[in-house]
Amino acid sequence: LIRSINDPEHPLTLEELNVVEQVRVKVNDAESTVSVEFTPTIPHCSMATLIGLSIKVKLLRSLPDRFKLDVHITPGTHASEHAVNKQLADKERVAAALENSHLLEVVNQCLSARS
Repeated sequence: LIRSINDPEHPLTLEELNVVEQVRVKVNDAESTVSVEFTPTIPHCSMATLIGLSIKVKLLRSLPDRFKLDVHITPGTHASEHAVNKQLADKERVAAALENSHLLEVVNQCLSARS
């Protein structure tokens, strides 16, 4: 579901950049949980929150509502790891971000198929 998400700054997918890897995705169907660990391309990546938001939105749109999602940065790979993870874990902040039409447009571009 997430391998084909486009990077917001590069003409490549998150999988092609090794931002998302299958070994860092954990699905527990019995407990209805999905955990995705993603690795920004550089420790000061300014797009880390947007990438995490794109992953979260793709999963929210694709999976049944019963799943609890945890999208977070691979530990030790980003300077603002704690702050980004806190934002991505906060349902109200995610909802508020998606009410911003410009931000939603950028997320949708990341999720759209490249031509």
